[in-house]
Parts: sequence; structure tokens; C-alpha cells
Amino acid sequence: MAPSSYQAPKRGDKAGKTTYSQSVESNLSHTQSTVEKLLEGKGDAVFAVRPNDTIADVVGILKEKRIGAVVVTDQNGVLQGILSERDIVRRMAETPGQTLPQSVEDLMTSDVQTCAPDYLLMDILKTMTEGRFRHMPVLKDGNLCGMITIGDVVNFRLQELEYEALKLKQMIVG
Repeated sequence: MAPSSYQAPKRGDKAGKTTYSQSVESNLSHTQSTVEKLLEGKGDAVFAVRPNDTIADVVGILKEKRIGAVVVTDQNGVLQGILSERDIVRRMAETPGQTLPQSVEDLMTSDVQTCAPDYLLMDILKTMTEGRFRHMPVLKDGNLCGMITIGDVVNFRLQELEYEALKLKQMIVG
């Protein structure tokens, strides 16, 4: 039996008082994250080498900086290619003991997939996954302004999910 002060809701009680706790925009906010937002937290450091540098030079940079790829630029800083650990390992398998003295331009990938700061991270993740590569230079007005990795994108998304989960918990708890 309901308390005497209780009145069952009647039709029309909440007429005109529609609330929206969720929207497509709020539920899909992660799809709106851009490369620029990721770079704000990561920074814009890019390690570059020249086409005539040796693989030994590149290996030293990769080890010292603890990175997986370098971009290849000309003397004006214009992107010429990219060279990754994977490229070096493949060449080592093809030319054992003869890889380190070879030049960067002999191993680099010249047809580089790039992105711009306004690209959506979900699109970048799809492109990297389908292309089976892990590093992507970021160009703004034709100039190199950063480098992102598939790990950067995944970690950024995980942080967003953790934040969203925290906000939901706060909303539920009050």
C-alpha cells in the first residue's frame, strides 16, 4: 500500500518538460578528437635524418631517443620519406652484416602517408590499421609539425575512456 501522501503520476504531468541527458554528440565525443588535440599533450618533437645519412646513424638515433621511426627530410626540412625499425630489420635479413653502412634513401619509404592536425583520430587509427604501419608524420600547410604513432592514438583514446568512465561514476554517485 502506497503512503497517503503519494500520488501516482498522471498523463500530462511532465508535458513540455523534456530532458536530454545524452545526445549523439556526447555519446560519440571521442570521434571528434583530432590529431591537433593529441599533439597538444604529446608535443611536436620530430626526429629527422637526411637521405644520405647511414643506417648506422639512424640506429643510433632510434636507440638514443627510444623511438621507432624517423622522418627523412631534405636540407629545407621538406619531407622526403620515413624510415622505421621494421624497414631496417627487413633489410638486415636481406643483407646480413652489410646493412649499417647503407644510405637512408636506399631503405626509406618514399610514399609516406601523412595527416593534418584537423584529421579525426578515429580515421587515423583506421588508416594505420588497414595500412599496417605505426607512424604517421603530421603536416600543416606542407610543413612537418609532428609525428604520431598508433600507440599515441590508442593511449589517447584510453585516457578519454577513463575520463568518460569517471564522469559517469560522478554523475551516478552525485
